[in-house]
Amino acid sequence: MSSPDPQVRAARNPSNPGGPRGPVVAVTGAATGVGALLTERLAASDEIKQVIAIDERRGECDAAQWHILDVRDPAIAEKLRGADVVVHLALDLDLGSEAAARTAYNVRGTQTVLTAAAAAGVHRVVLCTSAMVYGALPDNELPLSEDAELKATAEATGVGDLLEIERLARRAPRAHPGLNVTVVRPAVLVGGTDTALTRYFESPRLLVVAGSRPVWQFCHVEDLCGALEYAVLEKVDGELAVGCDGWLEQEEVEELSGIRRMELPSAVALGAAARLHRIGLTPSPAGDLAYTMYPWVVSGSRLHDAGWRPRWSNEEVLAQLLEEVAGRHTVAGRRLGRKDATAAGAAGATVALLGAAAVVRRARKARRR
Repeated sequence: MSSPDPQVRAARNPSNPGGPRGPVVAVTGAATGVGALLTERLAASDEIKQVIAIDERRGECDAAQWHILDVRDPAIAEKLRGADVVVHLALDLDLGSEAAARTAYNVRGTQTVLTAAAAAGVHRVVLCTSAMVYGALPDNELPLSEDAELKATAEATGVGDLLEIERLARRAPRAHPGLNVTVVRPAVLVGGTDTALTRYFESPRLLVVAGSRPVWQFCHVEDLCGALEYAVLEKVDGELAVGCDGWLEQEEVEELSGIRRMELPSAVALGAAARLHRIGLTPSPAGDLAYTMYPWVVSGSRLHDAGWRPRWSNEEVLAQLLEEVAGRHTVAGRRLGRKDATAAGAAGATVALLGAAAVVRRARKARRR
């Protein structure tokens, strides 16, 4: 990897009086995903004095000062000294992660970062959870305000971790006077992401639960990074929701995607999802289905009042998502191999689900034997 240009190095040097006068920002999870994009964005900003990048491996941003360690390591406090703001993005929300290990990493990591930031004299920590913490409920307002009650339960993938992180965020200023905590909650995140909600669009048919009211709001990772930068620069604080303006009804999604629906009774859909997850055939618990059934659209009013605007529309983000998942085939949250995908495409999602049910029956018989 090439060495940084001397002029760039000088611009990021906090002791350089000719460099930017903005904050020194530490980013955890800086080597991949949203963390890598934000690190590059902040390092290129004239409003940022220096970027400290923290991860378990080095990323590609040469303009940042790198520290290689696990965010659960108390030694992180020393690495944060001199930082004005910490953006904590080192979270494991991988569908394939073992749930207990994932929770241990996410919750312990957030606790450690908050405590270390306070010990290091950092005055602001920015956390990123998800608008999923509001819960997907049939009586949700359209859109939800940032101050809406968090009604989610721990039944969906990773949401229990996110709710615990939200609780830590609310307690931190009381436990550490002088520490400001901002929480950013994106809608369905798109742009190199793999979640139960992006996999919904890998299915040969879009599952619709009878009697439900699906609506869709997306958030492009570039817009999320823009919102995080607003929080870093203290242009806005508190609890922030971020996403595209407005939302798409299910019928609009079907028309734009060209993917037809498959409608199932609630008991059948939820029961099958629960059984398939329980025996390990699918990574998504039944709780994930609620987010494809009921609204959880957010207004993003605080960011809008501060002057932030999304650059992407829901239609544009959906188009990118469809490009990203092209060629992938998923049934009930489980990715299929090429041979299985061909069969699923030919027979349709109903047959695929019936096949999954047959697997469940065979697994039960095997356990009895």
